[in-house]
This record gives sequence, C-alpha cells and structure tokens, in this order.
Amino acid sequence: MKTHLLAAVFVTVAGTAFAQQPKIQNLRPYDKSGINVFETPKTDTVPFDDVKVRIGAGFTQQFQALKHRNNSTGAAQLYNLRSGFNLATANLNIDAQLAKGIRLNLISYLSARHHQETWVKGGFAQIDASPINSALLDEVFKYVTVKIGHYEVNYGDAHFRRTDNGHSLYNPFIGNYILDGFTTEIGAEIDFQKDGFLAVAAIHNGEIQGNINRTPTRNPSFIGKLGYDKQLNTDLRFRLTGSVYHSNGNASNTLYTGDRGGSRYYLVMEPVGSTAIAQAWSGNIRPGFSRQVTAFMINPFVKYQGLELFGTYEVSKGKAITEANKRDVSQMAVEGVYRFCKNEDLFVGLRYNTVKAELAGIPQDVKVNRIQASAGWFVTKNMVLKAEYVNQKYNDYPAANLLSEGKFKGMMFEASVGF
Repeated sequence: MKTHLLAAVFVTVAGTAFAQQPKIQNLRPYDKSGINVFETPKTDTVPFDDVKVRIGAGFTQQFQALKHRNNSTGAAQLYNLRSGFNLATANLNIDAQLAKGIRLNLISYLSARHHQETWVKGGFAQIDASPINSALLDEVFKYVTVKIGHYEVNYGDAHFRRTDNGHSLYNPFIGNYILDGFTTEIGAEIDFQKDGFLAVAAIHNGEIQGNINRTPTRNPSFIGKLGYDKQLNTDLRFRLTGSVYHSNGNASNTLYTGDRGGSRYYLVMEPVGSTAIAQAWSGNIRPGFSRQVTAFMINPFVKYQGLELFGTYEVSKGKAITEANKRDVSQMAVEGVYRFCKNEDLFVGLRYNTVKAELAGIPQDVKVNRIQASAGWFVTKNMVLKAEYVNQKYNDYPAANLLSEGKFKGMMFEASVGF
C-alpha cells in the first residue's frame, strides 16, 4: 500500500514539476493529441538543438460496481464481489532526444495489478534520421523508421487504442479486448511510410524476456503489416491494415498473456479465495499458445468529422508446450465513437466484442460476448473522466465449469491523467 501511495504522490508532483516539457521528435503525445496516432508519423516540425530529456507519467483510478453469476454444477463458488475502488495504477515515461531524429524511450509500471511493485515495461531506441552524413541515407530516412530494443510489438492496430496500465487516455472505453493481443519482446522493427502507404517488418525473440537456455528450442517471432492511411480531406480519414504474427517455437510465448497491467475488471468470474494479483486477467480469454502461434488481424478505421469507426477481425492458431495439436481462436470487435463539443472534449462510444475459442481441456468451442457503452469528458488535454456500462456473457462451457452460463455486468468509472 505504501508503494502505491508513493507512486500516486510521485505522479502528482511530477505533473506539476514538468508542466513545461521539452519537445521530442517523432513522439506520440501522451495527452489527448495522441489519440488516433498509430505508427509515429514521419512529418515532424520539432528542431534538434541539443540533448533533451522529457519525464512524463500516466495515472489511473477506477471505481467498480459489477455483479456476476453463473449456473455451474461444480463445487467452486464465485468470488463475493462488492462495489469499491480498484488499485490505482501508474506509469513513468522517460523520453530522451539523443541526436537529430534519434530518440530513446523507457516506460516503467510504478503500480500495476499483476506486478504491484515497480516494473520496467521496456525501452527502445527509435531512428528517424540518418546518424551519419549520407545523401542516400537521408533520402531513405524520409520514409523509414527503425526501432531497436525491448518494446510493445506492432501486431495489428488495436494495441494503439488500448489502455496500457496507468495510461488510458487513448482508450475511449475502460476495458480492453477479451482476446488482448499485446506483449513486449526484444528485437528490431522497420516501418516504411509514403503517401499513405504503410509497411512494417519486425523480428523479435518471441518471448517477453531474454533467455540463453537452448532447451527447449527457441525460435524468433516475425511480424508483418501492410496498410493504407490517408486524410482524404478535412473531414474524412481512412485507414486499413492487415497484420501477421508468427512464432514457430518458444518456451513461453506471451502474445495473449503479455499484459502485466492486468484486466480492468477485478475478480469477475473468479472463484472464492482468488486474489487480484494471481487472477489478474479476469474477464479475458487467454488461449495458452505458449509454444507456437500464428495470428492474423485486419483493422479498418474511418473518422468522419467527430465520428470514428474502428474494427478488428482476428484469427489465431497455436498450442502450448505440452500439446501435440494446435487449437483455434477467433475474435471480432466493432466500435463506434462520437466526439463532440469544443475540441471534441466530450465523447460517447459503443463496442461489441466476441470471441470463439477452442480451449485446452474443454471438448467443444466456447463463445464469449461483451458489450461496452461509454461516455467521457476531457477536462483538460491531460485529464479524462470516463463511465462505462459492461455486459459480458459466457456460452457453451461445460456444466461443471465455473464459467458455465456465466455473466457479469455493471458500471465502471475511471479518472486518468497522462502527460
């Protein structure tokens, strides 16, 4: 508890001390202006004059008022939920401008549901300009970005709109997806952007941390993305991307288990005796593809004036290290967000998310459906207040399973600061 209080105090003090932040090149802003920014753009008007260090943070607090029930014939009983405040979560963001077009990023989780102690999310160097005098490289880096380090993998577009532990300003809802394709890995990524066309190629170590043990066999993971993103006129923007993630063999791949921040819905559909740390991903589907996984995601995005439409269609196949055969999981999500009032400071949103999965130990496919309805207010560009109604249902689980005919629903409230 003292650690969490200190984290909250630090974020408050830091927000005051660093009100006038140095500007860093090719940086996605942590405030409201970072919404609907995907890969960092190549156009940048920030001049380089010296080495600069920028310190920022994200801080989020929820109030949860959810109820759950099931119709299981098993002996286990559901956790006795009551309304109350969830753990306050906090991120520390450090960005440094090292040279023209070269920056360094480091993000730490000061307080998180799964890792409540301070924990480094990752750090990387991003290169958007040639480090040496070369006319050829200068021309190449007009369109190319190189990222090297331990960072959030660029699989799909949904991860650009999700809540990342203490930072939730980009997410118009409170909860993330049921099947949450988010992790960090060590590797390198090359982005190409020209006239709206986008291509991404990346190679990573395939696991959330480094390991030099040869047993079991470890193989790299590969990511590819192709897309088109264009502001067609002053009112209309269109983006469409397709992504693939492939890992042929790891000891512990975490594409769907890499979020150390955990779920926003605390202890829903969990048994009596559960803890927020041990059961940190309540409400999520985690297929357990720790050994092999191949996943595809398609994301359309349209913004017309204040109206945003964003969709996700995802199919994935994989297996755990103890399994002989691969299993399938698929996900579909569609959301509409309308931003209005001065500077689009107010918004309302509706999301439908459904997952069909073949899970280990369950003979038939299961389905999970979720509806989220949200409303929010950006009090300033650095502070947002949100309310969300969520309703999630579990279908086709065996009668003795705790999730049989399971359901949770209710209200969530959230306040978040990001800078």
